[in-house]
Amino acid sequence: MNSRVGISASSITRSALPTTVVWDPAMTAYDFGPGHPMAPRRLELTARLAKALGLFDHSHVAVEAPAVATDVELLTVHSREYIQAVRRVGADPSRPDDARGLGTEDDPAFSGMHEASARLAGGSLLAAESVLSGRSVRAVNFSGGMHHAARGKASGFCVYNDVAIAIQRLLDGGVQRVVCIDVDAHHGDGTQGIFWDDPRVMTVSLHESGLTLFPGTGFANETGGPNAVGTAVNVALPAFTGDAAWLRAFHAVVPQLVAAFAPEVIVSQHGCDSHRLDPLTHLNLSVDCQREAAAAVAGLAARYCENRWIATGGGGYEVTGVVPRAWSHLIGMVAQRPVPLSKPVPEEWRSYVKETYGEPTPALMGDDVDIWWRSWEVGYDPADEVDRAVIATRKQIFPLYGLDPWFD
Repeated sequence: MNSRVGISASSITRSALPTTVVWDPAMTAYDFGPGHPMAPRRLELTARLAKALGLFDHSHVAVEAPAVATDVELLTVHSREYIQAVRRVGADPSRPDDARGLGTEDDPAFSGMHEASARLAGGSLLAAESVLSGRSVRAVNFSGGMHHAARGKASGFCVYNDVAIAIQRLLDGGVQRVVCIDVDAHHGDGTQGIFWDDPRVMTVSLHESGLTLFPGTGFANETGGPNAVGTAVNVALPAFTGDAAWLRAFHAVVPQLVAAFAPEVIVSQHGCDSHRLDPLTHLNLSVDCQREAAAAVAGLAARYCENRWIATGGGGYEVTGVVPRAWSHLIGMVAQRPVPLSKPVPEEWRSYVKETYGEPTPALMGDDVDIWWRSWEVGYDPADEVDRAVIATRKQIFPLYGLDPWFD
């Protein structure tokens, strides 16, 4: 561990790692308007469910409100011209800036756009600061995860890239290596692009193939810039990939590369739009699988980073039935208080959703499915589309780290 990175988690009782949960109702101001898929109520419903589950009540968990990120902080990954454009469009939404992706169908202009977007960025900055200072070992900003935003352009519902801003803050604070694990259904193109040529950051994205889903990128041959070859890792999964195949792909790629890269901190993006009920994507995962992914990242942080882990949210457009459960599980994993899949969803929360939004909600915290998966070591099936995606990634990346692309 770099001496400037806070306290050592090894000196703390494993069951009570100091944890920061970033939340403030003001974060729902990130609102593209009625009918937009990224409904801000998904954040309020997640916070309400997590609270009903008692996740905010543990003595080692601090719920903290973020500040609006300053221009100086945003400039660590975004251009000055872009920040000025966001301010300008947010002050006058009638004057969009299509060249910078502001005021488009995906990213409609709205009053206060800069402040709302910068508050989400401030949330992930708060998470990074809490880990750097040693105030926390783990942190979660479920309102963040805006991984499509590029250095000078909004994209895919994302204005400021809080994931990249948090990573850059860690680097500026003395962290030598960061792995960013992105499990959103969409490729984390913005984060990958920002760190494309930075050998200190490995971006790993498991997503639906760009052949069938926005943004149309994230193929195995995208491996990083000339000074950082092998630090961009992409597993482009076929549409309709289910739980077992997704977990097989994750475990065939991610743990080996995390071990080889030896990060000091893991930053992760947990878009839950990979769920089978999500209206915008074509993957076929369950909440149970999404919880298992969070558990796997937690295990990697414990094994390789002395538990230092910053998690964010991301996509997720089945607003009442999926997002609050998936991200409550994420909060539970970060806080080392995992919520059982068999636990009933609190009746007070279900009643609130029914009375407020007129929508039914699941009775249990899980989807009651079998997520057993077949280990990669059992063998590679060339007739399987997912196995072909995995081997494409392993052949591109594994030899660069002295790993066998076929079997370990």
